[in-house]
Amino acid sequence: MAEPFYITTAIAYPNGKPHIGHAYEAIAADSIARFQRMQGKDVRLVTGSDEHGLKMDQTARGLGRDTLEFATEMSNYFRMMCDSLNVQYDAFRRTTEEQHHRASQALWEAMAASGDLYLDRYEGWYSVRDEAYYAEDELVAGEGGIKLSPQGTPVDWTVEESWFFRLSKYRDFLIQLNESPGFLEPDSRRNEVLAFLKGNDLRDLSVSRTSFDWGVPVPGSPGHVMYVWVDALTTYLTGIGFPEREGDFARFWPANLHLIGKDIVRFHAVYWPAFLKSAGLPMPRAIFGHGFLLHRGEKMSKSLGNVVDPLELAERFGVDQLRYFLLREVSFGQDGSYSAEAIVTRCNAELANSFGNLAQRTLSQIYKNCDGYLAEISNHTQDDGALFELVGRVTSIDMPEAFDALALSQGIEAWMSAVFACNAYIDAQAPWTLRKTDPARMQTVLATLYIAIAQLGVAILPIIPASAGKLLDAMGIAPELRTYQAIQSHWYSPLAESDFRLDQPVGLFPRLELTIDEPA
Repeated sequence: MAEPFYITTAIAYPNGKPHIGHAYEAIAADSIARFQRMQGKDVRLVTGSDEHGLKMDQTARGLGRDTLEFATEMSNYFRMMCDSLNVQYDAFRRTTEEQHHRASQALWEAMAASGDLYLDRYEGWYSVRDEAYYAEDELVAGEGGIKLSPQGTPVDWTVEESWFFRLSKYRDFLIQLNESPGFLEPDSRRNEVLAFLKGNDLRDLSVSRTSFDWGVPVPGSPGHVMYVWVDALTTYLTGIGFPEREGDFARFWPANLHLIGKDIVRFHAVYWPAFLKSAGLPMPRAIFGHGFLLHRGEKMSKSLGNVVDPLELAERFGVDQLRYFLLREVSFGQDGSYSAEAIVTRCNAELANSFGNLAQRTLSQIYKNCDGYLAEISNHTQDDGALFELVGRVTSIDMPEAFDALALSQGIEAWMSAVFACNAYIDAQAPWTLRKTDPARMQTVLATLYIAIAQLGVAILPIIPASAGKLLDAMGIAPELRTYQAIQSHWYSPLAESDFRLDQPVGLFPRLELTIDEPA
């Protein structure tokens, strides 16, 4: 049986439509999941929508909408985003679903059975926008001296009866866990969490609310609903069948990777492990906090008019082009910047001019000069061997190792180095000239390039699955060959000796253009 691999995105809060940050995380998670599937793993990718909490209720009421009806509409936008961006999730979970309520209540009851929940009175600062509690010493001064959260969001003084979770009990455990190699990455996120854990007396956490009723009811405590983060984090369990302990849950928990934005690391690296420990459940194996996407170096803001719908970008430039740009341009884990000009420049230079043109030139010559039949191989030269060695190393070692380490942009950079090498090879060998001077050599050159292009096409499948898949279909590369190792095997001769015949090639990546009305 294949080794299981369970990956999750953050559970999106749908009080507004998806933005480019949501798209970035979903695309990254999908690419990682596709890579792991190509490694032969049995993968589960779970995403969803976190629909409870005061912010969601206030937004719906402000629009004069029923909260559940509003949540359903907004959740559908996130599902549509995933579908439009070719994100192959295995489950899309909504926190308003009955199973999720049962899962959240089962987790609550397990924490209560450990003696970690008690009733008291909460008095303190709360940010509705962040759905987070903050201590006095965490607040910052805004204009006019008003108090703001560390994220710069408004806070209100809140007083109400609340259930508390004994978070303080787990301080030493959480320090040890976050010091464990590989648990929280990248290093900057781990350092932030450890500074928080070691620099503060960890206070118990208020985990229920009585001032509104839009949430999961606390079992046995009428009038209380769960703090939205208890509820939201439980989605990672719900997505694989919890509260059932057999079947998918037994197979896939603990998660191999929680992929999240850096702004919610504390909830995942502090609160979530403590809840799991209290409930007697294993810890996730890894948490990765990626950076923010900035528009021309600035945070996105409605007031600045720089909030861009990711689906509009995908429609304008292409889904695979957007996927490629985001994962190539930004070093994963760090903040990055995007613009329409940057997308056009990067995709034209690398997808259209380099890889797309390489494939088009090679396949067109086979179609015209060999009547569509795969070229014969005679004697390989040192140049041919050098190209095979470079492309083989990149596609079977460098890229898989980079992707496995979540160094996505570095993996794509290695891929581009092999694409450049192929372009240098075809220019140096000039098979269009060899057609007249040395037809046998021309065939060997074209066969060498065909094999290299197939290897490159397979290697980039997780990033641009539709375009690479279309190329591999045209090249007759069978599904079972579309793994990093299988495409290194001796498949070319059997394919060339079969009745396969190449159709007239069609360009993969049309050149992108900026129009006058293109948003900045």
